[in-house]
Amino acid sequence: MKKSLIFAAGGALLVAAGVAQDSKASVIKDKIVKDECGACHMAYQPEFLPAASWKVIMNGLTDHFGGDASLDEMTIKHITDYLVKHAGRNRRFPKGNPPLRITKLHWFVRNHSGEVSPRSRKRAGTMSNCIACHRDAEKGYFGDD
Repeated sequence: MKKSLIFAAGGALLVAAGVAQDSKASVIKDKIVKDECGACHMAYQPEFLPAASWKVIMNGLTDHFGGDASLDEMTIKHITDYLVKHAGRNRRFPKGNPPLRITKLHWFVRNHSGEVSPRSRKRAGTMSNCIACHRDAEKGYFGDD
């Protein structure tokens, strides 16, 4: 058996087991998105949520997870357009009720289940603080750090 075929078969097993072969996500390249979203928290990669989720989030900035993240209309449109354009594929969710928290998505829970110690979670403060454990998360790297 050729090495490339063995590697491909091994990679398929990793994917089937729910383990990412390549823990690389996109990098936010838009300065406005990076600056505005990153002013308060890590600017999350758009592919982590479907377009419907980003639309709901961006339409509710006056109550953004308990805080006021209001922006002017041009900036909201710019950021929304970017997030929707680069959003993840539509995942199944109840009609009209898209997921709003990345940390509640099946893939996130599966990938972090039993992996985060109480000490690490306390240090991070919240599971949405990706950079507490993934130092290069903003660069799109989410491998084990």
